[in-house]
Amino acid sequence: MLVPRTHEEAVETARRLAAELAPGAAQRDRDGADVVPTEALGLLDSSGLLAITVPASDGGPGLGPETLAEVARIIAAADPAIAQVPQAHFLLVDVLAVHGDPGQRKQIFADVLAGRRIGNALAERGGKHAQDLKTRVTDGRLDGVKYYTTGALTSTWIAVSALLESGRLVLAFVPRDAAGVQVDTDWDVIGQRATISGTATFTAVPVSVVLDYASAYEIPQQLGARAQLYHAAIEAGIAGGALADARSYLREKARPSTEAVRAGASRAVEDPHVMYRYGRLASRVRAASALLASAASELAEIGLVPADADAAARGSLAVAAAKAFASEVAVEAGSELFALCGTSSAASKYDFDRHWRNARTHSVHDPVDWKYHHIAAYELADVLPPNHGQL
Repeated sequence: MLVPRTHEEAVETARRLAAELAPGAAQRDRDGADVVPTEALGLLDSSGLLAITVPASDGGPGLGPETLAEVARIIAAADPAIAQVPQAHFLLVDVLAVHGDPGQRKQIFADVLAGRRIGNALAERGGKHAQDLKTRVTDGRLDGVKYYTTGALTSTWIAVSALLESGRLVLAFVPRDAAGVQVDTDWDVIGQRATISGTATFTAVPVSVVLDYASAYEIPQQLGARAQLYHAAIEAGIAGGALADARSYLREKARPSTEAVRAGASRAVEDPHVMYRYGRLASRVRAASALLASAASELAEIGLVPADADAAARGSLAVAAAKAFASEVAVEAGSELFALCGTSSAASKYDFDRHWRNARTHSVHDPVDWKYHHIAAYELADVLPPNHGQL
């Protein structure tokens, strides 16, 4: 397996992967958790893309957020569920790069460079709030139940947020095949179905790799911003995928409406209202991609460890704008496709509704309104955004 070493190589690899993934995306969506997408994930794992952000000092190419955002966007346009599977993987590579000791980095990065993934087990159900964790590490053993465990089912490592006996929040890395690890396929949602982000149960699992930064809610601002950039890239990719399907359908299948024919159109693409709506949507999709690229450039300039609080704020707010806007455009594109293409495009054989379902499911990971709130607070009153990983 060759790991892409330059931005250009990584983008070209992502395009080839996307071309292989696209034909099966609709069927994987229909299958949901009933069929683990092992073939598609095998293509991802063998692409070399999982290692593109491993630092050069640890044997990787050390490619930055500009490359990662474009790679994620390209893959998400073909299949956003497969694109989401390594979302936490890339965050955890960054966490290890900044906070892992040499032994921890050597052990886990060797697997990453060989095409093996890190899954996540951060979220729990049933607590009073998202940070109310019940999972514990006691006497070096991990016990707890997690949900929304994207990537864990087919990963090599699972990163698990837990509390020590002292109450200290940590991030424990455990092998997926360790005794006491069970990952289920109880994933029944309207979108991003092929992520199979179900329940993971840990029973007296031995823990050897422990980091102090333990969950997405405690990861420092800049690392969180890079993770949110990946979120934004998936939304921009979903929007682009919906637009591409609308374009193909309009050019190849759609018929003009009666009103359009009376107005002189002989094809759907000659309908002036279709042209207006498509042009408006295409402009917004491109704007989402431009905001994504701008935010990635801002993070690249700032680096993994910001010089000061203001630099960290600039990075996280640039990403907040990109993610908020891309989330809105993705949902809009998934709906607008049908307004553009007409009733026949709603036939289940096309599975076009997956675009809206994927966008709606993925976009509600954290509230868009708070992103706009923090952008305004910073620009109008110089209020720094909160230093956490969810902005």
